[in-house]
Amino acid sequence: MRAIQFHQFGSAEELYLGNFPTPEPTAHQIRIKVKATALNRADLLQREGKYPPPPGESTIMGLEIAGEVEQLGEKVTKWKLGDRVCGLLAGGGYAEYAIIHEDVAMAIPENLDFLAAAAIPEAFLTAFQALVWIAKLKAGESLLIHAGASGVGTAALQLARLIGAKTFVTASAEKHALCLALGAEQCIDYKTQDFAECIQEWTQGRGVDVVLDFLGASYLERNLKSLGMDGRMVMLALMGGAQAAGINLGTVLMKRLSIHGSTLRARTLAYKTELTQAFMELTWAHFASGSLFPVVDKVFSWEEVVQAHLYMEGNRNQGKIVLSVA
Repeated sequence: MRAIQFHQFGSAEELYLGNFPTPEPTAHQIRIKVKATALNRADLLQREGKYPPPPGESTIMGLEIAGEVEQLGEKVTKWKLGDRVCGLLAGGGYAEYAIIHEDVAMAIPENLDFLAAAAIPEAFLTAFQALVWIAKLKAGESLLIHAGASGVGTAALQLARLIGAKTFVTASAEKHALCLALGAEQCIDYKTQDFAECIQEWTQGRGVDVVLDFLGASYLERNLKSLGMDGRMVMLALMGGAQAAGINLGTVLMKRLSIHGSTLRARTLAYKTELTQAFMELTWAHFASGSLFPVVDKVFSWEEVVQAHLYMEGNRNQGKIVLSVA
């Protein structure tokens, strides 16, 4: 089969489309003829040699796919040939064929095409895990989402709206219109405004119940200031650094704060299966009705993968970047 690979760790220019062994499904796996995949920050890190796949997983980039069932493992009972599915992978999505366990594949709603469906798994499962499973966000609570116009950000905004929470977001000014359309109550331009001051003003000093963070060290002090009593913060990335000096941990103690770090890629199959099923129970009817939807910023042909990676590196996207796989 053909697959996107890289000559060596480094820049987007190292990416190329070449031959790679076609994966064979095990007893409970299905092989998918991939129609579309989507970009994630993890792909950029893997390309740079900073985020290797978990042991035993495909070395090909790509954490989510949409396509048709092309081959069944000998013990598969949940799918038939030709079924339209999407799903989360630990690797292998940038390819003509990919394998996925039958328990974590999701049937694509009839109203969604492959390009839209490929933009669901990573963003929405990550947001669901963070907000519902970890932070236990409830109706009437308040939430600060950083990178509100990112793939996970746009998913989190919609899930928070579904739950009935009030949301504030940080994003560059040109992305505020999208965030507001997805349910944000207030938007903060992180380039010109101090988000902690804005949160204190808008909540009359109470702070928010939950913070969804991707920046790490550079935002930690202000995140702690933004949280209210018994607040919860979920950290999903460290784009602003991993070492935070000079932080007063008294804030954590006095406010009874909880700080959770979470990744999804290396979780066990049992965890991902339970997560996927819980996610579908809450959301799938809403995807089918159109009240939930993946936000797709731009579609590139997979021959244009270099341009797609550069587009993400430039932080130009509002929502997901999708690759159409020929």
